[in-house]
Amino acid sequence: MLPFMKHGLDRQTGLNRILTSWKSKDDPGIGNYSFQIITTGYPQAYLYMGRTILWRAGSWTGIRWSGIPKMSSNDYNISFVNNQEETTIMFRTFPNSTDPNGSIKMVVDESGIVHRSLWQETTWVEYWSAPQGLCDKYLNCGPNSYCDPHNLVTFECKCFPGFKPKSSRDCIREKQGVSMCNNGEGFVKLAHMKVPDTSIAHADMNLSMKECEQKCLRNCSCIAYASANESEGGIGCLTWQGDLVDTRTYPDVGQDLYIRVDAVVLAQYAKKNGLTQKKRMLTILGVLVAIMFLLAVPVVYCLVMKKKKENRHSTYSYSADSTLLYFEDSPSRRDLDGTRRNSYLPLFDLRTIIAATDNFSIANKLGQGGFGPVYKGLLQNGLEIAVKRLSKCSGQGIEQFKTEVALIAKLQHRNLVRILGCCIHKEEKMLIYEYLPNKSLDSFIFDETKRSCLDWGKRFEIICGIARGILYLHQDSSGYMSPEYAMQGLFSIKSDVYSFGVLLLEIVIGKKNSTHHHDDPSSNLIGHVWDLWREDNSMKIVDPLLDETYPANEISRCIQIGLLCVQEHATDRPTMPTVVFMLGNDTHLPSPKRPSFILMGTNNSTDKSTSAAFNSINEITLSQIDGR
Repeated sequence: MLPFMKHGLDRQTGLNRILTSWKSKDDPGIGNYSFQIITTGYPQAYLYMGRTILWRAGSWTGIRWSGIPKMSSNDYNISFVNNQEETTIMFRTFPNSTDPNGSIKMVVDESGIVHRSLWQETTWVEYWSAPQGLCDKYLNCGPNSYCDPHNLVTFECKCFPGFKPKSSRDCIREKQGVSMCNNGEGFVKLAHMKVPDTSIAHADMNLSMKECEQKCLRNCSCIAYASANESEGGIGCLTWQGDLVDTRTYPDVGQDLYIRVDAVVLAQYAKKNGLTQKKRMLTILGVLVAIMFLLAVPVVYCLVMKKKKENRHSTYSYSADSTLLYFEDSPSRRDLDGTRRNSYLPLFDLRTIIAATDNFSIANKLGQGGFGPVYKGLLQNGLEIAVKRLSKCSGQGIEQFKTEVALIAKLQHRNLVRILGCCIHKEEKMLIYEYLPNKSLDSFIFDETKRSCLDWGKRFEIICGIARGILYLHQDSSGYMSPEYAMQGLFSIKSDVYSFGVLLLEIVIGKKNSTHHHDDPSSNLIGHVWDLWREDNSMKIVDPLLDETYPANEISRCIQIGLLCVQEHATDRPTMPTVVFMLGNDTHLPSPKRPSFILMGTNNSTDKSTSAAFNSINEITLSQIDGR
């Protein structure tokens, strides 16, 4: 769909314009997926697989579909017409657009994903796609409940105010039989919501929001209302009777939805959220005092630290068997476990880490990573830790290191190893993590004895857990940086997708990617999987230690997802929200293209463009051969 093309129903001719997918990337025949506007109730857009609804884009809000974020660009606008003659939507470009005939497009691909892209100089750049994740799945939560994307780790649908759980996904009225008709009832506002399915909603485009509230209040069957027009000075009212379905929250977009509650619940929310004018004034006054205090704190802190620095008498001594400096400081400045408390940057004294690791003894060494060795340690309070001692040639400054650690320390996710703090002394930079007694995944996957303990159910659970952890980093962490950005300034979340694809295939197969196949010593594991996939024989490479009762369809699907993640061109790889959706839903998958073959632990790269200045610390070399 390009600018000035109409999408929707022309009632005069009966023509209904819809977007349909191709059968595959190479077959332009009509595929299984379609994106169309449905006029039942108040018009809204749906994504279908055949006749099954996969995702609801929501109702028109005056500037966009309620389930699609606004554009940051001002190069175009959208017009929506809903009258007796037509119900259509159309992109328009402004006169100053760099390319008035092609600045934006919308596509439904063969895997059932809706994409929006902008034309920038010489290429299309995608800025949005859907569906993404469980909260976009149609009716993922049942009646009178809504999906919260921040609840996806331990998934649970939330009930609307005044409702209680009937099951894990459905909700019913908290007080059955209590009258909410002229009995002191009112409305509770929920912000940033995708409004409920409007196929059963009633629209009145002549009412303001105040009039909309009064209309819903007078109708004892009305249980919710929302604006039908978000545009400036917009007038329009949506009201619902019956169950509210297919609703979710957004972090920064969405609409205000008003839920009808009885007098008791209304009072509870008023007590919880409402402030009297006097309390508001006290709050404002308190904020002003806090601001003045915060402005004074840095000045006082600098004066105190300057004074302490002048009075500090610190001594340094060398260990007899190590070049490390021992840093001695006043015990009163530390807690019992040797840490210095800081809510943003937990710092460990070097002396504490040396004692915990027995001066980095070989006996305590857990392994060697791409950025340096890792040691097991034991603090005085009995807490076991893992210490990653970073290479001194990393080139990263102290302030950059502190900033990165402070951001990483804020990450909280069940599928991510928790960082406890860091240790900085001269050229020494160390990361302190929680100790995982079961070691890393590779100690199980690549060990014949341990691998037999991992059945397919456990492996699939591990795969999904890793995917959710990466998804959290990409979507919810403002402090996440991928390695190529940190080391070379080349940022791409698709690089993490590639790494995930490699790991997924290793889990399925039980071998390292660097394993050379006996039939082709130049081919790594990914190349071998790709060859078998093209021969429609990929199940041949599944780990023979798996029980023969494993679900072949699920494993085959995981292999295909893994190959999609390791495709040669980053633009062809799916995003992590799409990967999580593909793992959790039995939808059609596109055919993967040729993967990028990476050989691990070798320096015989044929890529002459690789500069020595950018050699990877963990010796990952990209060898790419293009036929001519």
